[in-house]
Amino acid sequence: MSDESVRKRLGADERREEIIRVTLDLAAKQGVDDVTTQDMAQAMGLTQGAVFRHFPSKDAIWLAVMQWVRDRLMSVMDKAAQQGRDPLDALQRMFFAHIDFIAGHPAIPRVLMSEHLHGRNAVLRQLVTEIMLGYEAKIAGLLAEAQMQGLARAELDTHAAATLYIGMIQGLVLQTSILRGQRALASEAARTFPIFLQAIRPSTHQGAVP
Repeated sequence: MSDESVRKRLGADERREEIIRVTLDLAAKQGVDDVTTQDMAQAMGLTQGAVFRHFPSKDAIWLAVMQWVRDRLMSVMDKAAQQGRDPLDALQRMFFAHIDFIAGHPAIPRVLMSEHLHGRNAVLRQLVTEIMLGYEAKIAGLLAEAQMQGLARAELDTHAAATLYIGMIQGLVLQTSILRGQRALASEAARTFPIFLQAIRPSTHQGAVP
């Protein structure tokens, strides 16, 4: 069976998934602002009309992309956290799982931070807000658990620490994107996270190995 025949036989859910993945691939290569529905159709060997049979508009495609990112990222984070021996180990596993997820989907930070997308669309902006606040709340919750177990400083501002946690990831992604080829995301993350752990642990744990 030819590739063309296989494409024609794809069900609606499979086609929608393909459009989402192709859109992310294109965003990684040429930036969010420059991706057109014609680019999407061309990448899949379809017409624009075929794309619009699955999504009513370009904004609907980006909304589906963000929902896909939310669902996949949260699934990865939940799985990583469940493997943790304690709250701090869960936070560490989540951090590096997030880094790995971004490495495998380099367009995701661009999509989540694109002013072109959520700056002009209230629905997209609300979804990004929910993603960020939900993620922050999960981290803050684990930090609060760490406090109760004596693994984090009692006076720690858990919400500020959660903001810093997310900011580390965003900063590392931005830095390695600008210094492309000079610094690797995974190795920079490995150098950075122990400093975060050292900052939030009680003084009696400052010398402990993570």
